[in-house]
Amino acid sequence: MMHADLIDQEDLRERLVALGLSIPSGVTAAQACEYAVVGLSPDRSLALRRMVEDMLGGNATLLPCVREAISRTLLPALVPR
Repeated sequence: MMHADLIDQEDLRERLVALGLSIPSGVTAAQACEYAVVGLSPDRSLALRRMVEDMLGGNATLLPCVREAISRTLLPALVPR
């Protein structure tokens, strides 16, 4: 039997919380990403950027709603200015 690593909205939320971000339980992937970018400090921005790079470059499969939330909310917020 083959097992795939899947990252769903709860996995995304748990990763964001592990970075010290305050994300309520039960939110969608899009909402979690919106909470994550509110008031980003330079340190948190760097940690979030590393998390996104790891998720996008890793072997796990991101569910479409997670990939879309990252693309629409996190990536634009993490672009250096």
